[in-house]
Amino acid sequence: MVTEIDLQGVSLDFPLYHGNARSLKRTVLTGMTGRMANDEKHRVVVHALRDISFNLKRGDRLGLVGTNGAGKTTLLRTLAGIFEPVVGRLLVRGNISALLDPKLGLNMDMTGRENIGLRGLFNGMSRPEIARLEEDVATFAELGHFIDLPVRIYSSGMMVRLGFALATSIRPQVLLMDEWFLAGDAAFMDKARGRLEDMVRGAEIMVLSSHAAPVVRQWCTRVIWMDQGRIRDDGPVGAVMDRYEGNNVTAI
Repeated sequence: MVTEIDLQGVSLDFPLYHGNARSLKRTVLTGMTGRMANDEKHRVVVHALRDISFNLKRGDRLGLVGTNGAGKTTLLRTLAGIFEPVVGRLLVRGNISALLDPKLGLNMDMTGRENIGLRGLFNGMSRPEIARLEEDVATFAELGHFIDLPVRIYSSGMMVRLGFALATSIRPQVLLMDEWFLAGDAAFMDKARGRLEDMVRGAEIMVLSSHAAPVVRQWCTRVIWMDQGRIRDDGPVGAVMDRYEGNNVTAI
C-alpha cells in the first residue's frame, strides 16, 4: 500500500459550550480576529483550522511552525484521527504513530505493563512479540517496580518516559510528533534522542510541530507556517524558516 497524507480544503470548528459564550466572544475577539463566528445552530464557534490543503508522499518530512494557538497541534490531532474535519477531505494511508501527548492511548487505571500489553494487542502482535515489547519498553523507560503499578500514580516525568518508550517501540509508516517529545530530564533525553532519530529515519512520512528552529531545519524537508488556523507559507525549509524567523524578529 502506498503511504500518503492528502488534505483538500480541510476546516475544523470548536463550539464554545459556555453559558456566557457571547460575552466570551466579545472578550477574546481582539486576540482572535476572524476566528470566531456563529454556526447554523447559533453556537459560538472557534475556527480552529481553515481551508488546509497539502499532500505528502513517501520520503516527505514536514515541519509545522507558528506561534502558540496557530493551529499546529490541532492539525496534528486531525491527522491522527482525534478530531474530525467539518469541511473538506482528509486521507491518510499507512499505519500511524502519534507522539502528541504522553498520556495518549494510556489507561490510567492499568499498570504500565498492562498498557504495554494492550498496545501490543492493538497492533496485532503475538504473545512472544508482546513479551519482547514489554521488555523493550520497561528497560528503556527505566521505571523499575513502577512498571507494575497503576499509571495514575506516575509523576509527569515517569509518564513522559512510558509514553515516549511506547510511542517509539513500534516503527510506523506515518510519524506525527508534537514538541512534548523534547521534554523530560536531560539524562533520559540524551538516551532518547538516538532512539527518536532512528524512528524519524525509519518513518516513510513525518509531520513535526515544534518551536525549535534547529530541529525543524535538521529533520524536515518542507515547512508549513501556520497562522490563525490557516497556512501562511509553505515551501522548502530554508526559505520558509528564514521568512518565519524574520517575521518574529520584526514583531519583537
